[in-house]
Amino acid sequence: MSLRLRQALALSQFIYPKHLFKHRTITTLLDLKPFNSKISYFMKNGLVEHAQELFDKMPHRSTVTYNTMVRGYFQNGFYEKAVSLYNKTPSHDTFSYNTMISGLMRFGDVEGAEDVFQSMECRDIVTWNSLISGYVDNGLVRDALKVFDKMPLRDVVSWNLVIAGLVKIEEFDKAEELFRKMDERDVASWTIMVKMFLGAGRIIEARKVFDNMPVKDIQAWNTMISGYVQNKSAEVAGGLFFKMPEKDFNSWSVMIDGFVSIGRIRDALRLFHETPHKLEKSWNSIMLGFVKNGLVREAHVILEKSPFGDIVSWTNIMVGYFDIREVENAMGVFRLMLERDTTAWNVAIFGLGENDCIEDGIKLFIEMKENGLSLDEATFTSFLTICSNLQSLNLGKQIHAEAIKVGINCFIPVGNAFVTMYFRCGNMDSALLKFNLMADHDIISWNSITCGLAHHGHGKKAIEVFEKMRSSNVNPNQITFVGVLSACSHAGLIENGKHYFNIMKNEYFIEPTNEHYTCMVDLFGKSGLINEAMDVINEIEKNGLEVHASVWGALLGACRVHKNILVGEIAGERILELEPSNSGVYMILAEMYLANGMRKRAYGMWGRMREKGVKKQPGCSWIESSVGGKVFLAGDKTHPEFKSVSCALDLVYRGMGVTNDDINVPSLITIDECSF
Repeated sequence: MSLRLRQALALSQFIYPKHLFKHRTITTLLDLKPFNSKISYFMKNGLVEHAQELFDKMPHRSTVTYNTMVRGYFQNGFYEKAVSLYNKTPSHDTFSYNTMISGLMRFGDVEGAEDVFQSMECRDIVTWNSLISGYVDNGLVRDALKVFDKMPLRDVVSWNLVIAGLVKIEEFDKAEELFRKMDERDVASWTIMVKMFLGAGRIIEARKVFDNMPVKDIQAWNTMISGYVQNKSAEVAGGLFFKMPEKDFNSWSVMIDGFVSIGRIRDALRLFHETPHKLEKSWNSIMLGFVKNGLVREAHVILEKSPFGDIVSWTNIMVGYFDIREVENAMGVFRLMLERDTTAWNVAIFGLGENDCIEDGIKLFIEMKENGLSLDEATFTSFLTICSNLQSLNLGKQIHAEAIKVGINCFIPVGNAFVTMYFRCGNMDSALLKFNLMADHDIISWNSITCGLAHHGHGKKAIEVFEKMRSSNVNPNQITFVGVLSACSHAGLIENGKHYFNIMKNEYFIEPTNEHYTCMVDLFGKSGLINEAMDVINEIEKNGLEVHASVWGALLGACRVHKNILVGEIAGERILELEPSNSGVYMILAEMYLANGMRKRAYGMWGRMREKGVKKQPGCSWIESSVGGKVFLAGDKTHPEFKSVSCALDLVYRGMGVTNDDINVPSLITIDECSF
């Protein structure tokens, strides 16, 4: 419990002097001053009930008492109570009106604030400023300017409020004009102009205003330094930082973040050790900087030797190890963490899934549940990523039931993850049902459904969904068009593909990437339009882009189907230049040669494979049953159930009247060797 809260609670036990409550009438306002002060103190510390209790016990209250309560209600978010008590106040003074105007504006009740303003017979400068401030906060800068022009008297606060409002709506010329007209300026006036120029990227002009300031406070220095950092001039910011006559914790924090932003992590670390205020936020920023710059091990060593660092720093180290695929080190950090929050568990589960440690990820999720940790959106989306990669529908359904049970099924990111999982596991009905049951959809939702339908060959349905998305006022992005163009390619919809490719460029101004070009090459290639496919590749090169292997792969696949050896050779060789260990390309080219009676060239391709040490990737299949999943690799005899599977296969062959010689498969285990 904080010191301030303990003091407030102690005050709540205050024994009010009996003589103050003895008589119904209290003769002087001075007697009420300690009570008004205590109400103010309670309200400032969020102890609204204590303030209310004290207010209710008072036999007599002044206008100040009511004003203090109304202001406290507004401060603590009790809009209705504030309005109700204001209406019950026996008499209002100028402070009552000003408090009400500020409070109503704070809650967006502009009309209510205007009514209070109009009802006032006498207004002071604070009244006018409160109205202007409220207009600016509610985005009504034009109205603020009208009030400013009508003011009978203005102070520097009035000018600052209007100028800041103009800066907010980026009317910089008008803001400059008013600044020049000011008779009197304070530090805030100059700082607003510095911020204005910095926000517009006019750093030289900002520095000129800063240098001309007659007096600079810490905030002005921090603003200028922060501006240099945001404009990627951390070197200049550093020079200014060391000239500061006085620094606060914001000064150090801004400068540390500045060094981190330009990759000077060691300078940031040195500065952190010099700062008198050791903020966890700054330390975490430094550790994250090390990780982002690929210095994970160095960050790990520093963290282990340092007294600083919290769960955020250790989690960032874990993320760094997962990013460089050092799973063992990442999990070592996870296991040695003294405390782990939900985020740390989520990172570990997601990291294992991303690094193909599927089984370990599943075990960790179960362990997390057994330890009683709360599961959040990220937990479910991380685990669903594992289910999607494993293509385990049974596991996915179980986690779906769990999400419904804990009430997190309704969140959009979780819903999106379920749609993706069901599509990847081949259950289109469940994917569509989940999508349709979602209360809201974001761009990821629409992308998931469009790409899922395209992946399963439902091109026309994917296009229907895309058009429905456009009519729902959600703007497509690059991923959306990958899905749409892929759908056109799968369905052979050439004209639709051309149409949507042009819409992407000319209506939504999205620059095509290699993924989009791959879809277009695939679209033309599958229809046998090899020349048109080559035109797409020429367009990529004309635009100064590198043609990725995926684009050449689409062309090679088309040439294989349509037996175009000449272009197929070009595509295959270009892929091998980019990916010399791509075994699939060697096999496809060899197959094309054999199909056209070019045995010598096919043997030559196999020879190249041997010379380069390239081996064909084994085929993989898996089966999921009620007791779990089984994975089988082609040629793998080490599977624990290899013998049983071979025996079952031999039984199938015998039942079909087929021998191993008929299908050119050597019998590994015969039925006679099997024991059931």
